[in-house]
Amino acid sequence: MQALEHFLPQVWFVILALFLLLYVMLDGFDLGVGILSLTADDEERRGILMTSLGNVWDANETWLVLMGGALFGAFPLAYGTILTALYIPICMMLFGLIFRAVAFEFREHSKRKLLWNYAFGAGSFLAALAQGFALGAVLEGIAVDEAGHFVGSTWDWLDWRSILVALTLIQGYVLIGSTYLIMKTEGELQTNHYRTAKIAAVTTLIGAILITIATPIFYESARSRLFEKPLVYVFATIPLLGMLLVGLLLKSLANKEERTPFVWTILIFLLTFIGLGLIVFPYIIPSQITIYQAAASPSALVFMIVFMGVLLPIMIFYNIYNYVVFRGKVVGGHYGE
Repeated sequence: MQALEHFLPQVWFVILALFLLLYVMLDGFDLGVGILSLTADDEERRGILMTSLGNVWDANETWLVLMGGALFGAFPLAYGTILTALYIPICMMLFGLIFRAVAFEFREHSKRKLLWNYAFGAGSFLAALAQGFALGAVLEGIAVDEAGHFVGSTWDWLDWRSILVALTLIQGYVLIGSTYLIMKTEGELQTNHYRTAKIAAVTTLIGAILITIATPIFYESARSRLFEKPLVYVFATIPLLGMLLVGLLLKSLANKEERTPFVWTILIFLLTFIGLGLIVFPYIIPSQITIYQAAASPSALVFMIVFMGVLLPIMIFYNIYNYVVFRGKVVGGHYGE
């Protein structure tokens, strides 16, 4: 039983990391396209951008819902503490997602689309910004008492480091959104997104370098983890691999390749998540509460694994089917007609 109590929280840590990764990659390009829609200079181009998301964005956001439910069931203590500490960023994110959803539907039937255009773009930016603040706050650490309850202030999540993380995440979303649009568009619009992808790749790299430098200096919990053997060799390799992937991404953009930039971007996100996971583990609230302290009972965790074993293949199949059916280019200005 003791071995099971040790093993099950690790399984759920991996499952939650998978949900978060799928959400960031899939809804990440949604948010990136939404932010890029603010730069579109005419209604036809903006319509093409939004049409490229029309049949997939709902499915992408289900991973966020699933992650929230899984966190509540598997690590209820962490769920309560994190939501209390990050009340404002989470509300910002929800408002941003609501603005996006409402604007997306209302714009289709509106004769005056300007308001809904800005609502969609602003909602995407607000949701991405809030997610960056939340990530920065979690890396910074959440103040808790001996029972694991939040004891900090309402604005603990806001400092220059969380702002740096938020701005870098926004650039990452713009990057993955740009590489997605390279696959979905053609002509001048595609050329524009080759350019935005190059700019976003450079700005994301700069932000990642600054975060890499700041992490061991300002995050005490991460410092000991980063220089712990044998993980120190892994953490030394990750930035080198990241630089290699960014170089391959820029080369593919320079060669005007259509699909490989998106693949390289996905691998960059994956590498980043591996690094974050290794820094955080075994804490669910760095560096205060471990996954073992916050975990639900073994029977609850086993029941949820059985439930996820049924639900997860269905969701993955539906997502793959959705992308296969709606593959190909989006052309013409027929959105909303």
